[in-house]
Amino acid sequence: MSEASTVDPRRPRRVTAAALLCGLQGVVIAGLGVFMLGLLVFGDPDDTVQAATGAVTVLALAALPLAAGLGLWRLRRWSRGPAVIVQLLALPTAWGMAGGGAAWPLAGAALAASALATLGCLINPTATTALGIGPGNERSAGRA
Repeated sequence: MSEASTVDPRRPRRVTAAALLCGLQGVVIAGLGVFMLGLLVFGDPDDTVQAATGAVTVLALAALPLAAGLGLWRLRRWSRGPAVIVQLLALPTAWGMAGGGAAWPLAGAALAASALATLGCLINPTATTALGIGPGNERSAGRA
């Protein structure tokens, strides 16, 4: 299948970028959850219940950016709200990560950069028009 047939001509590049960034964030979060499950299975946690709860919670949290990314990819109007909320929650998380040691500051900088880039894409008028959001938009009344 050619590249041209997989790209929706109604989806602006900014919406495509936001969808891909949200999806990437969800995949990274899910990877962290799987890593935590691996530590639970193959490691020796101090508290097994707490380790399992943490891993399952992180895996559940991965669902929101994944769903928002898929919704943006499909130009679903509802997806912008969850995508913006995820990015707004990512910014203080990135700030907290920046204060850690080892590779945490680098990870925090990457998270902050992706959150700011995604927010920039989502507040652009081209994106809001494509998603059918805003006053006077003919799609806003008929598409959910």
